[in-house]
Amino acid sequence: MSLSRRKFTKLAGAAAAATVLTGRSVKAADSAHTLAVRMDWLPSGYQTPFFLAQAKGWYQKAGLDVKIDQGKGSVQTVQLVGAGQYDAGLAYLAVMAFARAKGMPVTSIAGFFRKGDLSLLVPVDSPIKTPKDSKGKRLVYTAGSMETPFLDAWFAAGGLKRSDAELIQVDASAKISTYVLPTSDGCFTSAAYSVPVANVTRPTRAIPFADFGMNMPGFGIVANESALKSKGDALKKFASITSGAWNYIVNGHHEDEAVEAMMKMHEQDKSVQPKLLKEQLEVSLPFLNTPASKGLPIGVQADSDWADAIKVMEAAKTIDPGTKSKDYYTNDYLDLDTIKSLGGGKA
Repeated sequence: MSLSRRKFTKLAGAAAAATVLTGRSVKAADSAHTLAVRMDWLPSGYQTPFFLAQAKGWYQKAGLDVKIDQGKGSVQTVQLVGAGQYDAGLAYLAVMAFARAKGMPVTSIAGFFRKGDLSLLVPVDSPIKTPKDSKGKRLVYTAGSMETPFLDAWFAAGGLKRSDAELIQVDASAKISTYVLPTSDGCFTSAAYSVPVANVTRPTRAIPFADFGMNMPGFGIVANESALKSKGDALKKFASITSGAWNYIVNGHHEDEAVEAMMKMHEQDKSVQPKLLKEQLEVSLPFLNTPASKGLPIGVQADSDWADAIKVMEAAKTIDPGTKSKDYYTNDYLDLDTIKSLGGGKA
């Protein structure tokens, strides 16, 4: 559902932020400051910073008109951003890197999950602890989804091959419903979205790929390169404000406020549940930082994290050898003063 900007009368703390963001009174956005943005998937807790920024009027105060559509997977979001149908999107950055290596004009301008949440989900009482324990198990996945290029690397980390497990291929929309059946032993997917959803029926824990030498940047903002040229000012404000919203939520423990903001924006969608959104947001927290990003505001990307990810992707043969970390990301569209102003955690 496309969401136009909405006016809220209660903008606690937004007045001070507006000075940093614009230094002037609000003006109507022109075409260069109107942004079409696509999410990665269904409404999820880790999407709340975008909707919090909308609800608090931060985008509007910066002269932006941000329209947000929900998505149908990171792969499709990256493709649509690359095709210029959207200026930017929230997507799994490893998927973006794969697409960019194939020539798609996309790049990462903000990284939120500096530790990737790509995981094998298993029941809490499962004997599976490591990749080697996957042998002989029935594991659910989606062909063409973000996990597919890295399955060989997962099994190799346990001294196995794909053929050592029984892989059950299903559509992305049926992944969790198939996993919770007693005939399934696990599911390859994003932990931040899926663990709380699965927990409703089958108590679940995640085994992240990153814990076994396969850390790849997770969710972040992917931008179209042509849009960066024509709407660079707007995209810089957008990425900085969204990063500031993430820092505001985490630093000030404003999870409930973020969830409430998202609920207001989806008040017509009865499938969006506040309890689930908050759980998804809480599950996201361990993936926001890596040792390399320690001390960096959420959104700022560490070069060594990207360098390590390139090694993983080269080994998995998802990208050809020879590229550099800076080929896939930039921090040039993040204004640290804006992030600091919004992200201090004060209401």
